[in-house]
Amino acid sequence: MNVARPSGALRLGCPVWAFEGWRGSLYTRAARREEFLPQYARVFGTVEGNSTFYGLPAEATVRRWAAEAPPGFRFCFKFPRGVTHERQLVDAGPETEAFLGRMALLPDRLGPLLLQLGPGFGPRHLGDLDRYLGALPRGLACAVEVRHAGLYDDGPAEAEFDALLAAHGASRCNFDTADVFGAEASDASTAQAQSRKPRLPWRASAPAGPAFVRFVGRSTVEDSVPALAQWVTPVADWLSSGREVYFFTHTPDDAAAPHLARRFHAMLRAALPGLPPLAPFPGEVEPAVTTQGGLFD
Repeated sequence: MNVARPSGALRLGCPVWAFEGWRGSLYTRAARREEFLPQYARVFGTVEGNSTFYGLPAEATVRRWAAEAPPGFRFCFKFPRGVTHERQLVDAGPETEAFLGRMALLPDRLGPLLLQLGPGFGPRHLGDLDRYLGALPRGLACAVEVRHAGLYDDGPAEAEFDALLAAHGASRCNFDTADVFGAEASDASTAQAQSRKPRLPWRASAPAGPAFVRFVGRSTVEDSVPALAQWVTPVADWLSSGREVYFFTHTPDDAAAPHLARRFHAMLRAALPGLPPLAPFPGEVEPAVTTQGGLFD
């Protein structure tokens, strides 16, 4: 029986790729750091990039990433904090040009760039956002994440925000942190995640551009399944209607992030049987290490 493949494209990924603790699972046991990205990209089609929030990588580094990632892979790097938090999008031309110039070294491997705005960026700043998005190069994919309670009012301010994004063809970043706040802070990584991440209302909004979701789960995959299940229907609907979907799974210390992504893919594939399978983790299919015994061992 032929099962129709959804017309949209799913790009599933994690917050990082350079994670030492994934050796022996996502990565082979002896994987070197320069092998992390190629092995990651065998399984996942996208990755976030938080490092650019703090500083720009060297040109040679970005060119190496472009060479290591296969065609079709997408990097979603974050705008620098000088643009989003310090200048709050006002008079940020030089910083923006420097960032976009560096990102231009990833021409066909660039996904939506994440414009993550601080908690003080509220309804009264929407005019600044409008002007900033309007000044970006035409065709640049961008996802905007807001954290101010006033932009989650289910009313005129939020409607204005979504309409602004639609006018510029920008994605809304749905940052789902509810699950991690439902966990007991019994370990340091969960406590730290709860202290650093915002507690935001749940949204599944995609007014324009690719649908874009960042899901923060718990340290144990099974504990996050109920919250993760809420995303199956909206993501399946987006894919079935031809939308491109970026979906990133976080856990408090990110150790379980690839496993959480794999679980979500399995849940989504149960709803959409035509969704292509996820490739096996390189570290789980490498040959087992065996010791050849001698006659006198």
